Amino acid sequence: MPMSFRLLPALLCAVVFAALAQTAPTPPATTQPATPPAAPKPVAAKPAASKHADPAAPGPLSKQDAQMAQAGLRAAQLVDAGRSGELWDGASAVAKKAVAREAFVRQVDADRALLGALLGRGVASVARVQYAAGSQVPPGVYVNISFPSRFANAPQPVRELVSLRLDEDTTWRLVGYHVGPPN
Repeated sequence: MPMSFRLLPALLCAVVFAALAQTAPTPPATTQPATPPAAPKPVAAKPAASKHADPAAPGPLSKQDAQMAQAGLRAAQLVDAGRSGELWDGASAVAKKAVAREAFVRQVDADRALLGALLGRGVASVARVQYAAGSQVPPGVYVNISFPSRFANAPQPVRELVSLRLDEDTTWRLVGYHVGPPN
């Protein structure tokens, strides 16, 4: 049975945030190289541009894209290292309400185990979306970082999607991680 059909119901809620953000109209996505940092760090990030996180704002977005790509890469590297529990620990309250830690860790680890060893991760693409009150997801600004990744047990590249939300304290935090076939 394909991985995408084996999601636990609780994890599905977290993945819905990422999937909806991918289908909503967004400004053009840009790509930035994702060079690995020395060691994975917690995903929560407070980039300088986060105080002006208007999805349509010009200028600082390319700098913020690079920062978001790095945050997404750190999240993926935590999963690579078998530390998905730490990823959930630093997640937004929005994600923590949608899925229990144990369910998140179990599903992320199971999905990644099926894929086998990471062979390579491509350049990140960054897309933003802002949801208003009354949307299917909690209102706010979201960023989706997508990587085309190659794994030992996958014949074609797999899309890794890390979704972050700008929380009320102006800190970007994880709201979703998903691996699946590219769209």
